[in-house]
Amino acid sequence: MSVEISTLDPQVIERGKQFFNSITGEAPSVFNKGWWTGKVMDWAMQNEDFKVQMFRFVDVLPYLNTSESLSRHIEEYFAADDSNIPDVLKWGATKTGFGGGLVAKVLNKTIRSNIEGMARQFIIGQKSKEAVKGIRKLRKDGFAFVLDLLGEATVSQEEALAYRDGYLEVLDAIEKEYKKWDGLDTGGELDWGHAPKINVAVKPSAFYSQSKPVDLEGTVEGMIESIEPIYKKVMSMGGFMCIDMEALKYKEPTVEMYKRLRKKYSDYPHLGIVFQAYLKSVDDDVSSMIDWAKKENLPISIRLVKGAYWDYETVIAKQNDWPVPVWTHKPESDMAFERVSKLIMENHEICHYACASHNIRSIASVMEVAKALNVPDEKYEFQVLYGMAEPVRKGLRNVAKRVRLYCPYGDLIPGMAYLVRRLLENTANESFLKQTFADEADISTLLENPELTYKKLLESKPAPKADNRVRLKGVDGELEPFNNFPPSDFTIKEERDAFPESMSKIRKDFGQRYPLYIGGQEIITDDTLDSYNPADPSEIIGTVCQAGVAEVDKAVAVAKDAYLDWRNVEPRERAQYLLKAAQYCKDNINDLSAMQVLEVGKQWDQAQGDVAEAIDFLEYYAREMIRLGDPKRMGNSPGEYSQYFYQGKGVAAVIAPWNFPLAISVGMVSAAIVSGCSVVYKPAGISSAVGYGLVEMFKAAGLPDGVFNYTPGRGSVMGDHLVDHPDVSVIAFTGSMEVGLRIQERAAKVHPGQQHCKKVIAEMGGKNGIIIDDDADLDEAVLGVLYAAFGFQGQKCSACSRVIVVDSIYDRFTHRLKEAAESVKLGPAEDPSNYMGPVVDKAACQNVLNYCKIAEEEGKVLVKREAPLEYREKSGCYTPMLIVEGITRDHRIAQEEVFGPVLSVMRAKDFKEAIDIANSTRFALTGAVYSRSPKHLDLATREFRVGNLYLNKPSVGALVERHAFGGFKMSGVGSKAGGPDYLLQFMDPRLVCENTMRRGFAPISEDDDWVA
Repeated sequence: MSVEISTLDPQVIERGKQFFNSITGEAPSVFNKGWWTGKVMDWAMQNEDFKVQMFRFVDVLPYLNTSESLSRHIEEYFAADDSNIPDVLKWGATKTGFGGGLVAKVLNKTIRSNIEGMARQFIIGQKSKEAVKGIRKLRKDGFAFVLDLLGEATVSQEEALAYRDGYLEVLDAIEKEYKKWDGLDTGGELDWGHAPKINVAVKPSAFYSQSKPVDLEGTVEGMIESIEPIYKKVMSMGGFMCIDMEALKYKEPTVEMYKRLRKKYSDYPHLGIVFQAYLKSVDDDVSSMIDWAKKENLPISIRLVKGAYWDYETVIAKQNDWPVPVWTHKPESDMAFERVSKLIMENHEICHYACASHNIRSIASVMEVAKALNVPDEKYEFQVLYGMAEPVRKGLRNVAKRVRLYCPYGDLIPGMAYLVRRLLENTANESFLKQTFADEADISTLLENPELTYKKLLESKPAPKADNRVRLKGVDGELEPFNNFPPSDFTIKEERDAFPESMSKIRKDFGQRYPLYIGGQEIITDDTLDSYNPADPSEIIGTVCQAGVAEVDKAVAVAKDAYLDWRNVEPRERAQYLLKAAQYCKDNINDLSAMQVLEVGKQWDQAQGDVAEAIDFLEYYAREMIRLGDPKRMGNSPGEYSQYFYQGKGVAAVIAPWNFPLAISVGMVSAAIVSGCSVVYKPAGISSAVGYGLVEMFKAAGLPDGVFNYTPGRGSVMGDHLVDHPDVSVIAFTGSMEVGLRIQERAAKVHPGQQHCKKVIAEMGGKNGIIIDDDADLDEAVLGVLYAAFGFQGQKCSACSRVIVVDSIYDRFTHRLKEAAESVKLGPAEDPSNYMGPVVDKAACQNVLNYCKIAEEEGKVLVKREAPLEYREKSGCYTPMLIVEGITRDHRIAQEEVFGPVLSVMRAKDFKEAIDIANSTRFALTGAVYSRSPKHLDLATREFRVGNLYLNKPSVGALVERHAFGGFKMSGVGSKAGGPDYLLQFMDPRLVCENTMRRGFAPISEDDDWVA
């Protein structure tokens, strides 16, 4: 049997009106202006600035453990003279010195107490005893419960196990007395005659700290291992467990875990799963689950919610240039909720339905559809959040009977994060509760069919804003403004499957010979170098021909000849070659990424990120050259026409690193080529197979012969010769400080036949620090430091090698960091479950081991982890993951660049000293700060002197244009890569001035400002 919601609309509206009439005069406590919470909500809804500051303050409050820190943050967040800020906050911010600080202490205590009271309003208890007491009271009032433990942000297996044990503890407490409870409405063993009294909800990611979409199987197994004991306990009590749905990245493992548990315990029906109506995929998600249940002949239960991560999903999608996965208008979510509710109830013979909404229109629709479909009472129930929408839950209790409250339980620190989500929901303009109880919107509007609301919205919607970003005219028409190439979305199965397929494909060609490529010709040399897989050195990627002095001379001569024509090619046409090269990379991104996984040991996401960055350089520099390529008139004097324009400097020697073997190579090479230079390219020896990808890329782009020349070779044989060559005009280098300084020294000398001063562009590494302030969000800071220090084995010039922790939070941070580091997996990068793999080759391995010895001598080992023996037995290039504490600024390990997985933990007495320590090296490349203090972030912006500073995010992961990259001091010389002035380094500016006056007559241009 099926019904159309539109045909039931009159009944839905009538039922909704009756519902409103039954709760007339009542309002949720959250909007009660007689209470502090209600006042805050009122202020937040009236003033967006206050709302932002208040919610940020609530978020940081649990970390403010001293009167001083609390006072300082109140002042920083609320000292502004704004009439919309409540007096109690103003006084706390401005009266800190009155009465010897006594008034401030009293006011601050009041503020803390009130905000903690806000959080408790939404939490049924902090301890199991409180939770049981709260549950008992709810049941006395006629409400069932579903219990949810707060604190899902686990960064280590220790925390995941503690989270599991928290569930077992509260279930033990409930077990002692639940048999005394009478079943709701019937007095029997079951609530309402059919539902278990015990009901818990679990958030899967909290049970396995290594959950990640790229490792579907490992994530599912890790989640089940920790959640299964909870389910067994629930089953022993005859209870029900619901698996919550979280952020989209966890959707697929969550669904798969549910299916496995449901099949494993097929005789026990009380297992549910949540789906989110705000996801555009919700119809397919629920339909697929119901089809699966029918195929397996297993009854299931689905709770449908609107969704709690809308802002997060939207921002992440837009940052990564992914399709936005959620509906972008509130009525669309409401439409989906009604549509999917109907689908579930049409299948009530196999699917129980939990309708989780505060929206009276949605609730009324479910009631009327259930009535029309003759859905039995035991096949559906209603759920609302504890501490919210009290009138709605009372009204539901009166008419639907079967009402369950979703009850968070646990400590206040994670409770604050939950509180912020609830506050954001309730103060959003689209919030049904806000519209109903705060805005007092018209009932007919609130009960309107969301399809009609959406139609009106589209009709009244203004025309889309024009894209005002600069568009450029290329050879083949207008170019879209630059956008970064999106990272892989590993929630998509096809993207996960692509990597193993490409690695398998590439392995078929292992052992091939890579020739030189000079003047469009392949050149074979007797001197060769094998490139191997660092995880298994017996696996040879390929044999790479090595250039010697003679081959360098030939390459430079060919490049010099090619330059004479190439410099005169129009900038727009040169840019077109880069755009064609970018398309080649897009078309072959999986193969190019897979090669990096195997040749240098990059993890999947970081290998794809490297290729994506190469694409970005090509796309960005093409546009930059078009922007710079048109001659610019200088001045506007009559009778004179001056043009300012650029030409390429000449032959560019590009000496590339192995750590970003495609991105940095392509960045330096493409900048030189599009600027009008020809290139002799020397890739790093240990990444020469990746480097050969530039040959194939430029062939596909149709670049003229001789403009790009591929000359891998031993630095000891041909490195100095290439730098010294009198026909080389530009040297672009990325690598160690020692080699960079040697290049600058040698480039300064003029050799016979040399007709120019050589330009050196050098990025030479760093000793990057991350500061952890006393109010840092440790959920983010711990994972950020771990990623910055050990992503790609710490082999990035931007990697974090020093974490500088303010004393008052030192113990909390280091404990969580230690446990997080102990929880990750080590092994080959081609297995996506592994967090850290081998370093790039045997020489790098020995160098890191030497520094590990120094670190252990200078400090105290906090973490030292080896890869499993099975990998080390293959003679893989594995070094320990090492974290040492007790390091001071004077230690070698705090000053010298290691380029490997070694992290020093340093203690600072306060934030100012932390900045002093951070600045205490000769490098100035990247840095980061985790702090929720506005003043400290401002101070870091001024005084933490590095080329790229990141606030509340890791020190790695720069994106072209958005995070133009490069440092100063001993970190390098030259403009930032991926920035608006990078190309200028490869060009000489020229000016041509023409006297346009003849016999007293001068042409008049409309640009001449002397013309009336």
